[in-house]
Amino acid sequence: MIDLRILVIDDEAHIRKTTTVTLDALGHECVQASSGPEALGLMQKSSFDAAFLDLRLGNENGLELIPKLLALEPKLNVIVFTAYSSIDTAVEAMRLGAVDYIAKPFTPEQIRQSLSRIENARRLENRVVELESMLSGTETLADFTTGEPVVQKLFETATKAAASAATLLILGESGTGKSVLARALHRNSPRRDNAFVTVACPSLSRELLESELFGHARGAFTGAVGETWGKIKAAEGGTLFLDEIGELPSEIQPKLLRLLQEREYERVGDPKPRKANVRVIASTNRRLEDLVKEGKFREDLYYRLNVITIEMPPLRQRPLDLPSLARQHLEMFARQSPRPIKEFTPAALSAMQRYPWPGNLRELRNVIERAVILAPGDKIDVNDFPDALRGAQPSGAVPGNRISLEQLEREHILRVIEIAGSMDEAARILGIDPATLYRKRKRYAEPDAAAPAPTSTS
Repeated sequence: MIDLRILVIDDEAHIRKTTTVTLDALGHECVQASSGPEALGLMQKSSFDAAFLDLRLGNENGLELIPKLLALEPKLNVIVFTAYSSIDTAVEAMRLGAVDYIAKPFTPEQIRQSLSRIENARRLENRVVELESMLSGTETLADFTTGEPVVQKLFETATKAAASAATLLILGESGTGKSVLARALHRNSPRRDNAFVTVACPSLSRELLESELFGHARGAFTGAVGETWGKIKAAEGGTLFLDEIGELPSEIQPKLLRLLQEREYERVGDPKPRKANVRVIASTNRRLEDLVKEGKFREDLYYRLNVITIEMPPLRQRPLDLPSLARQHLEMFARQSPRPIKEFTPAALSAMQRYPWPGNLRELRNVIERAVILAPGDKIDVNDFPDALRGAQPSGAVPGNRISLEQLEREHILRVIEIAGSMDEAARILGIDPATLYRKRKRYAEPDAAAPAPTSTS
């Protein structure tokens, strides 16, 4: 269940107390108001997820209060409860914006069911936003099929990690798909029905980042005219993704450590500790170990983040995946355009396979989107690519732009050795005997090992 902040509005003290006790038992935070003006005053100073509203507040008509509450908090879920229930008042309350209607006397189970409906609606809203993002193409493709043994092992680890509640650290160069993997992990986790909230650590000043992450109380700093609940609260029950955690200011690091260790945090300017039910996934393109040695990143925070680590390989280390990744992006952009482009010419594919892709998947996406827009025919040709890609030369190519089978094997084996944790692990991934792998590595280290194989001219 998602923890909600709820305003209870009733002129009878015992009703307010009974409702608050019920809501507290369900794990929600409650604030009480005995009149319309008091409720509006609290709404102006703070933020609430829901409100239980009595329709008779002394001489006040609770129906007239509904539009005033929603004007201050458009997403507020107003639940009306009254001892003077009728079909007409229920219909009028719903017309004015209430989401539910409970007759007094009510039971704790009725309260629980009403809040469950709110939570289900919120989950559906989150899912709709996610699907709209996918359909609009604003989200990079998340395809985790691969022909690369090392990458396959990585994806298997990610699949296992998704089902756990453990903190995850995703490493990799810029553009390798760290945020795409984080969102996929959320989709395949038990928290999938709740929010996935991203905090870009390098994007704001320390003060603004702290406020965005933890929230702030009214008057906490100059310009804080209202209360903000922050991204941790927004991610309640879901996943909090800290993008580029290596850029997190040192002043905020102890607060994040407390969140990870104790599942507690405090808003800026508000000393009250608050519980957080979020799963944290962090990413970085920097080596946190080096930042720890330089005194720029807390060692204890690093170990808290480094429970399960997944390192996304650069695109240049995924040659077997490049053609399928390129075609997936081609299909997506051709469908969006719409353009009748279905394939790459052999020259275009060859150019893409020669290019080192320093911008990784992000660069691949941009290049193909540009080519789909500019291509004059029904195929993307090498001339539709940027100059840097058209001029790319193969590494260690033999005359005629051909790479021998021996050279291809050599490059693949050396790449697996580089990525694997040990020679035995590399041998297991390659499916060969460790002794054979040691012999091949020794031969590759010889001066003439990289020379191109002689070709016959007869």
